[in-house]
Amino acid sequence: MGVLGMIGLVGGLALLIVLTMRGMNILIAGPISALFVALMSGMSLFPQLAAEGEANFVTSYMTGFTSFIASWYLMFLLGAVFGKVMEDSGAADAVAKWTVSKLGMKYAVLAIVMACAILTYGGVSLFVVAFSVYPMAISLFKQANLPRRFIPATLALGSVTFTMTSAGSPEIQNWIPIEYLGTTAYAGWEVSIIVGLFMAFFGYWWLKRMITKAVNKGERFEDRKTDPAFDTERALPNPFLSMIPLGIVLIISFIFHDKLAQSALIVALLGGIISTYFVGRKYSKNYGAAISAGTLGAIVAIGNTAAVVGFGGVAKAVPAFQSAVDIMTNIPGSPLIGAAIAVSVIAGMTGSASGGQVIALPLIAPHYMDMGVNTEALHRVVAISSGALDSLPHNGYVVTTIQSIAGETHRAAYGAMGAVTVIVPVIGVIIAIVLFSLGLGI
Repeated sequence: MGVLGMIGLVGGLALLIVLTMRGMNILIAGPISALFVALMSGMSLFPQLAAEGEANFVTSYMTGFTSFIASWYLMFLLGAVFGKVMEDSGAADAVAKWTVSKLGMKYAVLAIVMACAILTYGGVSLFVVAFSVYPMAISLFKQANLPRRFIPATLALGSVTFTMTSAGSPEIQNWIPIEYLGTTAYAGWEVSIIVGLFMAFFGYWWLKRMITKAVNKGERFEDRKTDPAFDTERALPNPFLSMIPLGIVLIISFIFHDKLAQSALIVALLGGIISTYFVGRKYSKNYGAAISAGTLGAIVAIGNTAAVVGFGGVAKAVPAFQSAVDIMTNIPGSPLIGAAIAVSVIAGMTGSASGGQVIALPLIAPHYMDMGVNTEALHRVVAISSGALDSLPHNGYVVTTIQSIAGETHRAAYGAMGAVTVIVPVIGVIIAIVLFSLGLGI
């Protein structure tokens, strides 16, 4: 069963990636791929057929699925509603227009990356950042006449690369290692600054190059009926007032982050939604309809993400997964290289950066600490590496941003997104390991 189980695990992951890339709805592709893993591993399909205490397909899948919704529904709901009311009130357009007037159309992509980076580093959840900045991104891409399939990669570059795993970031991917290594959120900050700057500059250069290449081939922005109406004649609220809701979300989430952790976002986003109403009520087209549209968007987005988390629930329950984790966490050679590979591969298998850390760290942390490995270096390498292979096509954030928020296909949008969220962080991890090995920051 061991070999078959391993084939099932790897094959199920490959199937999920292939089905997602081919455009199959993730709500169907997730359970089908998980079922393949379960069948190949000899897992009972239903709880009634499983022995007492034994894992079964339906319970494992639905536990993963529902636990994600239980943890994140309110954040998704409020994040999607906030994005929609920013769009409806004209606040997103006002900020976009002001940004273009100051930076010039040439820097439209940079403006979006910066907006995402500020919100992410301010503690706003990655999913919420995508919902919040998308209306501004669509507005800027339309004005700059750039191919819209690059919007997900632009949002991702600012959210899940140099900000998510950097020293000082309030995102969970930077905080998980603290519990296991006894470090601080600023662990390995000297190396983190160098790697963060590399990922930001190299990622932006590469993204711009891909967009320029597409434009030179004749690709342009294509309108869709579902797009927010960018009426150039429309009266818009003051751009500085329009930034207040974004500022409120940032400030409230920052103030309450230590006390409420992720729940701080609920308070922050409610503050953002209420302030958007006061800022843009004169310019709003239909506030109620915007809230309804945001609610529907949130349900689709969280359902898509939960479908992938459910797959991870089944994958983690099969014996082959534990065997794979044992192999990964006992890689010989440099502990930093071993830790990076273990966390990256497990994050790729589960489609989750935090999942990769939570599974790998309890196993590798005591082992490496006993060996005398520098905990600051280990913390930073683990954090950065968790944000690499986690962004394969089946990752929840990737699926949500490409399909649910931007309405693109994986075939059109994933190439650029994979470049900036997988390849750029992988190079970043290599740079971090080299710098730590040379003694920098230790």
